Amino acid sequence: MSIWVCGEVLIDILPTGPVVGGGPANTAKALARLGYEVDFIDGISTDAYGVSARKELSRDGVGLGLSLTSNKPTCTATVTLDSQGSALYEFLIDGTATFDFNSSWLPDPERLKPSVLHIGTLVTIIEPGASVLFDWAVKVGEFAPIVFDPNIRPSVMADRAKYAAAVEKWVSISSIVKVSDDDIKWLYPDQSLDVVAHRWIEAGVSAVVITRGAKGLIGFTASGMEEVDGVKVDVVDTVGAGDTVGAIVVEGIIKHSVHGLQGQVLNALLHKAAIAAGITCSRAGAQPPRAHELVDAMEK
Repeated sequence: MSIWVCGEVLIDILPTGPVVGGGPANTAKALARLGYEVDFIDGISTDAYGVSARKELSRDGVGLGLSLTSNKPTCTATVTLDSQGSALYEFLIDGTATFDFNSSWLPDPERLKPSVLHIGTLVTIIEPGASVLFDWAVKVGEFAPIVFDPNIRPSVMADRAKYAAAVEKWVSISSIVKVSDDDIKWLYPDQSLDVVAHRWIEAGVSAVVITRGAKGLIGFTASGMEEVDGVKVDVVDTVGAGDTVGAIVVEGIIKHSVHGLQGQVLNALLHKAAIAAGITCSRAGAQPPRAHELVDAMEK
């Protein structure tokens, strides 16, 4: 039973040149580096960028057998970094392989029975693929828990109400939501983090994990709240840090089950996620830790 990660792999055009990126691809890479069997689900182009993406994901051990091979071009994201190393994105999306989702090729969860589905970022808002994916994810949810990471990109959808409606729709079928404080503040500027988290939990989500950059992480469940501090590192950039947290959340489900993620177990998971994200932030680009690196860092 493999972990399914569904979402975009694209090319980040950084000031220093093109690199393989996309939040879901980063999460898949992070899980593979931790030693898990993971299948990545997206349309991957036969163009030079797509070949590069396929090569990089394969090199880290990410399975691509469930992805679509497409002659359409690869989506690109032009990235600029602010003074804190946080990334701002401008996307070229229309007509790309990256968002070419169709029920004709998406894998059958009843036959393959994944252990977890992690989904999010742009594929959950870019139509018509997002609606196709939602109907498919509902079926996946009959067989596996769903981890949703909205990973808000206002440059793609500036309509706050429309974006929030899309997020709430996905939250309604999710077991766990991993989200940043910036995401919540943009979606719901008049609501506090805990109000939003508790609303989602009352709607049926088992846990809400909120990343807060250098300030650490908070986890909310029906039984209470857990909070951990961030890990002090020399930040090169924050690209892929939240995606690394998503991988640690998925690992927690594999080890403890969805309902096992509460109390001290959740606290330990958040601490591990903070350390893992810190390692990613200490490197240029989305380069999550390998299992032995994370073990070594946690023993320090």
